[in-house]
Amino acid sequence: MKKLATLFAAILMLIGIAAPATVQAKSSNNSIKVTYVLKKNKKQIAKKTVKLKKNQSVMKGLKKAWKVDEKGGFVSGIDGHKQNDKKSMYWTYTVNGKDVNVTANKKKLHDKDKVQFKLSKYVAK
Repeated sequence: MKKLATLFAAILMLIGIAAPATVQAKSSNNSIKVTYVLKKNKKQIAKKTVKLKKNQSVMKGLKKAWKVDEKGGFVSGIDGHKQNDKKSMYWTYTVNGKDVNVTANKKKLHDKDKVQFKLSKYVAK
């Protein structure tokens, strides 16, 4: 009977050791790393890499990295750098070098994406 109890205890210990490793492996599969760059005109003013859950929005990562002023997904200020309507200075963003035509709270991210926010003068085309 003692041998059976010892065997049972050993099996429980092995399960207890293996279980956290399994949970950790699953959680790392659910996370992504995204690099954010902030520019004012053509000058880089900040850069951060943020760890997020899969399919999080551009806005979620931006808010994780900096203080953000926004309304309805439209960014009006990042880390104290504000838009200026009188000077036609606005925040725009790209993901992996491509312009995005949806608000930052709707654009989903993937692992190793590169997001660039730029505060610059809007010139009508």
